[in-house]
Amino acid sequence: MKKTVLVSGGAGFIGSHVTVELIQAGYDVVVADNFSNCDLTCFEGVKKITGREDIPLVKMDFCDAEAVHKIFNDYPIDAVIHFAAFKAVGESVFKPVLYYKNNLMSFLNVLEAAEAKGGCNVLFSSSATVYGEPDVVPVTEKTPRKPATSPYGNTKAVCEDILRDTVFATKGAVKGILLRYFNPIGAHPSALIGELPRGVPNNLVPFITQTAIGKRECLSVFGNDYPTEDGTCLRDFIDIVDLAKAHVYAVTRMIEGKMKEDCEVFNIGTGRPVSVLELINAFEKVNGVKVNHKFAPRRAGDVTAIWADPTLANKEMGWKATRTVEETLASAWAWEKHIAGK
Repeated sequence: MKKTVLVSGGAGFIGSHVTVELIQAGYDVVVADNFSNCDLTCFEGVKKITGREDIPLVKMDFCDAEAVHKIFNDYPIDAVIHFAAFKAVGESVFKPVLYYKNNLMSFLNVLEAAEAKGGCNVLFSSSATVYGEPDVVPVTEKTPRKPATSPYGNTKAVCEDILRDTVFATKGAVKGILLRYFNPIGAHPSALIGELPRGVPNNLVPFITQTAIGKRECLSVFGNDYPTEDGTCLRDFIDIVDLAKAHVYAVTRMIEGKMKEDCEVFNIGTGRPVSVLELINAFEKVNGVKVNHKFAPRRAGDVTAIWADPTLANKEMGWKATRTVEETLASAWAWEKHIAGK
């Protein structure tokens, strides 16, 4: 019998790619989203890629406890992957209450519903932001968490703690895996799904592609005075399909009872640092287009340099990032041209 995975925020950038990989791996998926930061574009793309017109789609807000309990009762959920959260670092600095209310309440409701059902496997979409400004790079899962540099980052740390405490309190009836992502970029090779932010993008690559295609006049590079080789921040940019596949490995690990602890943590990154300026230059070279950019003051909440040591995920889950930065940037440009109708 097929296992069923609930994907909260499943119509968004990461959620849609994860839904594709889950379906292709043989899982039934229930997608739920309130469409606050996406539309139906990616969900329709998922149906085309998978050839599945019957994917359940529930429009709901995970801050609505009654709606969360209902979806857990309406479907035979074996695991839930929680993406439903606000995610802009910069915006969170200026709207902290909005971020705490949405990101914490939505996850609390998921855990309460999971517990009420007698237990469930919960995969939480965490972030490298929990490491703050690390003293040593690359970071491992044993690297100490630091006070977050933004309210967004703090919501991730708090949700990690809530999941651990819930796993302990339920004596493992609720099991959890925390995937700490680094910087997901790119799009599906089909160019049918990708990152489609509403309004001005908060992430680097959609701003690059929108500038390259003429939607944006100029890309602002926040800070060129960091203590790095070219003065711009260093990040671990991971292909979105590689990232999505990690979720399949993690869900399978939970469902098949292969976890070594009832709550596990894995870094999901490439282990290769790339500067913001390097990424822009690589995009221009791979795609043969120029990106008009200028330097701007540093942005609140940004750290100088962070990248992953993904050894644990490689060894324990058998997952590994395989796509190159060049392949990823080519897919991002193909997606941008697709949504522009070019």
